[in-house]
Amino acid sequence: MTENENENENDRAGKGEGEGGGEESEPLPPEELAGRLYEVFAVLGPLYRRVTRAVELKAQVVGLPMGIRVVLELLRMSGRPMTVPEMGRTLAFSRQFVQRMVNEAAERELVEAIANPAHQRSSLIRLTDAGRTAIDTLIAEESGLLERVDGDLTGADVDACVRVLTNLLDVFKDVDVN
Repeated sequence: MTENENENENDRAGKGEGEGGGEESEPLPPEELAGRLYEVFAVLGPLYRRVTRAVELKAQVVGLPMGIRVVLELLRMSGRPMTVPEMGRTLAFSRQFVQRMVNEAAERELVEAIANPAHQRSSLIRLTDAGRTAIDTLIAEESGLLERVDGDLTGADVDACVRVLTNLLDVFKDVDVN
């Protein structure tokens, strides 16, 4: 392999000068890790705001407010009915906010309450067929946008990203959102 080919190979692997080697497989010391994780937050904030705005704009076109969309998406992802308090904990939203969104979704016949055998006063909320169709349609359209992401990302890249973000989320799991 020529020197130019080697540089191109390193570029495709995401390794520029000063990167690569065995250092990447070694855990970072806490003070260095903190700085690198700050880099993640520096990208994540603008990304979150832009994606949220894009989703809000799309949701307005189809008439589905963001809060309802989040509830529908959670129920779709969980694959099972959930209580309002459980949804609030999972989404890091107040129970009251989730209850308002569930009420609005129920008025639109996108979700329905069913009896909860484990708790008489806390119904389980599940998607209706109309709710499943609505969220499936939105997600399919958004997936078309995500298919435009390039950069030769691998499954391992995405796995690593999810692992890092999950670890960050775990650090803040005790933050009271109520």
